[in-house]
Amino acid sequence: MRDLLLEIAERPLLRRLIKGLSLPLPLPQSLRRGRGAYVERPLTDQRVAVSVHDESIGNVLARGLAEAGAQCLVSGPIETFSAAGEAWGRPPQLLDLDDKSLAPVHALVFDASGISAAGELVALHDFFSPLLPRLRTCGRVVVLGRPAWEQTSFEQASVQRALEGFVRSVAKEIGRRGSTAQLIQVEEGAEDRLAACLRFVLSARSAYITGQPILLSAAVRAPAARPWVFPLEGRTALVTGAARGIGAAIARRLATEGAQVVCLDRPSEDGALSRLAREIKGRVLTVDLTDADAPERVVAQLGEGVDIVVHNAGITRDKTLARMRRELWEQVLDVNLAAIHRLTRALLGGPLRDDGRIICLSSIAGIAGNAGQSNYGCAKAGVIGFVEHLGEQLSARGISVNAVAPGFIETRMTSQMPVGIREVARRLNSLSQGGLPEDVAEAVCFLATPGACGMNSQVLRVCGGALIGA
Repeated sequence: MRDLLLEIAERPLLRRLIKGLSLPLPLPQSLRRGRGAYVERPLTDQRVAVSVHDESIGNVLARGLAEAGAQCLVSGPIETFSAAGEAWGRPPQLLDLDDKSLAPVHALVFDASGISAAGELVALHDFFSPLLPRLRTCGRVVVLGRPAWEQTSFEQASVQRALEGFVRSVAKEIGRRGSTAQLIQVEEGAEDRLAACLRFVLSARSAYITGQPILLSAAVRAPAARPWVFPLEGRTALVTGAARGIGAAIARRLATEGAQVVCLDRPSEDGALSRLAREIKGRVLTVDLTDADAPERVVAQLGEGVDIVVHNAGITRDKTLARMRRELWEQVLDVNLAAIHRLTRALLGGPLRDDGRIICLSSIAGIAGNAGQSNYGCAKAGVIGFVEHLGEQLSARGISVNAVAPGFIETRMTSQMPVGIREVARRLNSLSQGGLPEDVAEAVCFLATPGACGMNSQVLRVCGGALIGA
């Protein structure tokens, strides 16, 4: 589906002409996206400006960035980064914030976990104000903090919570250049979960995720091995609604990282489903999840078990509530929510292995609501409640439960929207463009990996920083 403004923005002459004429057109920046399988050093030759104030986070940060191949430019004490950088052949450099000739950098990483008073928040200004103009197109901003509820005083809790407002605001300022900003809140004792999350948010894999507060906890036990390359090798994944669109993209992405994918969809989608399964060397499972015996049939076909479950199947039946027939309400709630309940209960009774991953597709409609989608918004908000509750229950088994909430994604469904509505929907986010099914697949794939064990009972929005809804 064509995005005319994005095509214009990719042509330098047209872009300059429109800017010169001062036409009120939001020209989005074409995003850099990841391709292929994960690599050992995704940040090779990327210049990352860093400021660290907490030793426990600084050590993990230094090692993680060096191991990922980044060239660190350090503001303040450099000793923490020296040993890690030299061990991985990337000795750090001292960063001079007043250097007007500083070359562009790929990312800015600021450790604010030690900030405990309102006056200390000025450090955010002093670091980012001179460096943001040096952030290259499609760059990354990451702020590290601690959860407010862990703090011992209202001053500390207040300033740690203040980081979220800062990051969301920065995300909106830099989005026009295709850049993103995230806040990673690290619970005490979860520092070892940071490296994997940093690899994801600093890479091109997170191109359509911005303005996010991400919590890392130690609630879910860490698996013995957390490989960077082919992390899903030897694992079995079940993807519902896999025949087309986002589901097909998810199935392909999981297979690329080594998973054996069971592709599930309705019998009417058998042709597309079979083609996908052949392409990724997966398995076909045709089941209508609304059938009474669907959970038992799925369990019977999974054989020795499953490690990753992606609840992607969903439908829309849009009408304003006053005009919505009861059967439209019931259809959407049954497929988008009740079917998840039934299938999950059956999987928990046997096939789902320890150290597994459950990932559900929610939606921005479940967070902010949407006119004409009271049934859909209701179901997708229910999905959020599902992951928040179940994640706590299963953490002792090493199983994490999370949701991904897409915003406007360029799919067959959105291509059928009226042109005017579709165009407005594309621009209502910080990046001023729609996302791709691959953007959602990247988020699901990350959450499926062993390294994502720090994330549990969370909702990761893939919405380009939607301007409507938090």
